[in-house]
Order: sequence, then C-alpha cells, then structure tokens
Amino acid sequence: MRYAKTHKEETRQKLLESSRAIAKKGGFKATGIDVLMASIGLTGGAFYSHFPSKQALFEALVAQEMDNSSAMLAGNQDSPDNHVAKCLRDYLSSFHAANPELGCVLPTLGAEIAQAGPEVRSMVEAALERTQKSWSQRTGDPDAGWALIAQCVGALVLARAVESERTRKEILAASRRFLDKALPARKSSGSATNNATV
Repeated sequence: MRYAKTHKEETRQKLLESSRAIAKKGGFKATGIDVLMASIGLTGGAFYSHFPSKQALFEALVAQEMDNSSAMLAGNQDSPDNHVAKCLRDYLSSFHAANPELGCVLPTLGAEIAQAGPEVRSMVEAALERTQKSWSQRTGDPDAGWALIAQCVGALVLARAVESERTRKEILAASRRFLDKALPARKSSGSATNNATV
C-alpha cells in the first residue's frame, strides 16, 4: 500500500498534537514512546521515522505550545483595549485549571522545561518576552508583563495542586480580583483614562 506524499508529515503532526495533550496532562518524561504512538494508532517502533529522539519531540511540542500561547496572549493591533484583562480571566478560569491538556504548557511542564537544554529554555524565553513586552506596553507599566505572567502561572499551579474544588476556586477568584485591582489604568486615545481596560 502506497501512502500519499503528505502522509509522513500528517502523521508527524498527529503525533505532535496528541503528544502535546498527553504531556500536559500527565507529564512528558513519565510518558513512554509506546503510549505516545498508541495514541495515534501506531507502534513505538514507528516513532523514529518521525523524530530522531524523544527529546526532539519534546522540543517540537514546547516550541509549538509557546508559539501558540505567545500569539494568543500577546495579541495584535486588532486586539481590544481590554485584551490583557480578558487573557487574565481566561487563564485564571476553572475550565483552564480542570483541563491542562487544553491549556498553557508552563504550569504543567515548567519543571521539565527548566531541566531542558539551553535551546529549549532560550526558545521559551523568547516566546515569554513577546507576551511580556506586549502586556507591559498595553498596561503602560514596564513591570506588569513579567508580574502578570508569573502570577498567572503560579496561581494555576496552586489551583491544580489542591484537592478540593472550593479551594481551587478560591485561589483562582482571589488571583483574578487581585490582578484586577493591580492592573494599572491605561490612557486610551491619548487623554481619557479607563480603569476597566488595559
């Protein structure tokens, strides 16, 4: 049976997509190649025709995750004035806390990224800097970008670490309220100050 010319790349993308979800839910190091390949209906032996090593897969999935996150969080010229506030609400939501496989890679794989090589950490740093610069510009506060990112990631880690739903919701709600108060007012259109937008 002959496959289409695009079959190998399509299979690679399927493996990457599936691995991203599995790794964010259960950790990357703890998940074997056989499990990752079985998720797309293939055996572990086929893995090396798509990636030279498990580490190469890790690098590819982190790169894709960080690109997606920075594009979404940083926004663009068409993003609304309240872009940062909306990002914070979405990030610090019960849905995000309950569905790590659908969310940000940093709260789930941050420890593994910290132990990775300089190439991975440099790539993560570059993606974080895009969000940091955007958020600092949007809020008019040079410190806000890093502080908001750190608060979001830390709050989500804590929310996922506790057992009771009540405490989880308290952590998320308290973080949202705190950040809402901490967000600096931003002057829009050069004159009026709107405390509801950032």
